[in-house]
Amino acid sequence: MTLSKAITPMPSAKQLYVGAVRAVHPLARATGLLSWLQSSAKKHRFAHWLRSLFAIHDIDGLIDLDVPWWTYRAIDETEAFLASRPKARVFEYGSGASTVWLAKRAGTVVSVEHDAGWHSLVQTRLAMANSATNLSHILIEPLKVQAKTDSRYLSVKPGHNGLSFEDYAKSILDQDEAFDLIVIDGRARGACLEHAVSRLKPDGLIVFDNSKRKRYRQSIAASGLVARHLAGLTPSLPYPDETTLLTFSPKRTAKT
Repeated sequence: MTLSKAITPMPSAKQLYVGAVRAVHPLARATGLLSWLQSSAKKHRFAHWLRSLFAIHDIDGLIDLDVPWWTYRAIDETEAFLASRPKARVFEYGSGASTVWLAKRAGTVVSVEHDAGWHSLVQTRLAMANSATNLSHILIEPLKVQAKTDSRYLSVKPGHNGLSFEDYAKSILDQDEAFDLIVIDGRARGACLEHAVSRLKPDGLIVFDNSKRKRYRQSIAASGLVARHLAGLTPSLPYPDETTLLTFSPKRTAKT
């Protein structure tokens, strides 16, 4: 009789990095490195980034650093944009540390999330941050693909095969008023962008994260909006990423 052995897949570079950071974390804390970086983070951007490297896939770490998971250049411009509009209405696809960050700076926030477990975790963090008064955190889980499902609503992310994010992407259409700021950082981002355009104020701003991916570039190019691709350092990532800011007019892209 032949016995077959299960082949254990090799961990990805990302998994190895996350594991290495978490292994070093106790030593960094014990030696005082983390506390030194934490105290320096408010004054020096590079120190903030170094401290954030220990917060990879750590929502509590990013909330503590008061930062969303976009490039620093996009964070700075979005923060200035919101500072000029204290009562800004915000819609967000994909919740997380960014939801807490937005709730501190906007008038109202509507955030939709597709994952029930993550939604529950973020909900507890929002409660801890006292963000419930101006925020609506909605769970919209994907549905099984039907025969006539539009391919725009399918996600290529592993584990989401056979699922449609149509209700999730269209959820912004259920909102009666337009938004000053729309954040696209979840599933089926191309479809989300298509629907977001119809709910964006004439002088509003869209934040589209991880925009250097080819499929996202195509969606951005097809949107008809003016795009500013802001590449550079990103909290908790050891490599540069890119976040794109989208507006109807090129004059709206300048930092306020």
